[in-house]
Amino acid sequence: MSPAHQGALAASTAIADALADPHAIPPAFEGRARPQSLAGGAVGIALLHIERAHTGHGDDTVTQTWLKLATSQPISTGGNANLFHGAPALGLALHATGTTRYRRALAALDDTTIALTRARLAAAHARIDRGDPLPMREFDLIHGLTGLAVYHLHRHPNHPVTRDVLAYLVRLTRPLLGQRGATDLPPWWMQVGLSGEPDPDHPHGHGNLGVAHGISAVIALLSLAVLHDLTTTGLRDALTRLCSWTDQWHQDDNLGPWWPGYLTIDHTGRLAPSHRPRPSWCYGIAGTARAQQLAGIALGDPRRQAVAERGILAALRDPARPDLLPEIGLCHGKAGLLHAAFRMAIDAHSPALAAELPNLASHLAAQLLSEPMTAPELMDGAAGAALALHAVGTGTAPMSGWDAVLLLA
Repeated sequence: MSPAHQGALAASTAIADALADPHAIPPAFEGRARPQSLAGGAVGIALLHIERAHTGHGDDTVTQTWLKLATSQPISTGGNANLFHGAPALGLALHATGTTRYRRALAALDDTTIALTRARLAAAHARIDRGDPLPMREFDLIHGLTGLAVYHLHRHPNHPVTRDVLAYLVRLTRPLLGQRGATDLPPWWMQVGLSGEPDPDHPHGHGNLGVAHGISAVIALLSLAVLHDLTTTGLRDALTRLCSWTDQWHQDDNLGPWWPGYLTIDHTGRLAPSHRPRPSWCYGIAGTARAQQLAGIALGDPRRQAVAERGILAALRDPARPDLLPEIGLCHGKAGLLHAAFRMAIDAHSPALAAELPNLASHLAAQLLSEPMTAPELMDGAAGAALALHAVGTGTAPMSGWDAVLLLA
């Protein structure tokens, strides 16, 4: 573990205190209209207070207040329910509390999430049987089956539905039989733009290496399944196939290793430096490096692990980092890089990573305390930044496991 960082903990506490009362935060907070959103609603802010309660820094009554707000509307169980919204998001938050208080509610959310997972698995296998290209929302972390796999892996790793969703992700890596307009592109190539919709700027689609919407989420998930000693047929082979493809696009320059956030069919061979993504979680080195590190650990591949750790270390030391990550958040900003690096430092072979954390934590803490809080939410706002600072501030891995939603653990 890393040494505790008192400045980071103080900043995290200040934000948590400011977010203790839902009625005291900015009136424009959009989460009031969508409280079940893990990204931008009350259930995401609840995770901050859940983690603080676990470590002895928070109050269970504050957690209960935010969870009550998160359930103030009918719980979404339909087409828009996913890891970041509705029943699965609420279920994972209740699971994170680690108490028996919500046992009955969790059992109902489990049943709901299992049912919607099975329905989406049936649709996904039918799509593969037809040889149709992959839709982003079928598989990605935010909306799709990789996100639902996170839920099942943490709620009930030995349940049949966990085995079934892992089997789907394995199948996702195999060539499509009778693929329409067959090419040399991998089966996880998507015939859409970065938004998940047809885009004239991407007439031939794209290959997505990010964690939020791309194949690095599957790499991380399969790696965690291996590390959980799950034995789904083909799990290691699928992980190896995905890693082999990302290896084709691994770049190494004077700063260090990196992977592009996405590719088009025009990208061949060595990529231009301009294609190096920002060091963010969603599409950049913070997410892709952690996925590669997890894969290295899962596959017993010390070289892969070392490359990943060099990559995140280079991002932390990059003199351009402050300009590249002006935001505070987990998704696009400093908090995502900080927490990914914190998780990687725990597993790293070298203490060099841990030594870089205080500098970034200090910058994030100073920014949080000097700017007005206009965005209190988890993914792009103060709650997520406070969670990242809380981990560095206490020097211990999250006890609630909140960062499972980022596929960092």
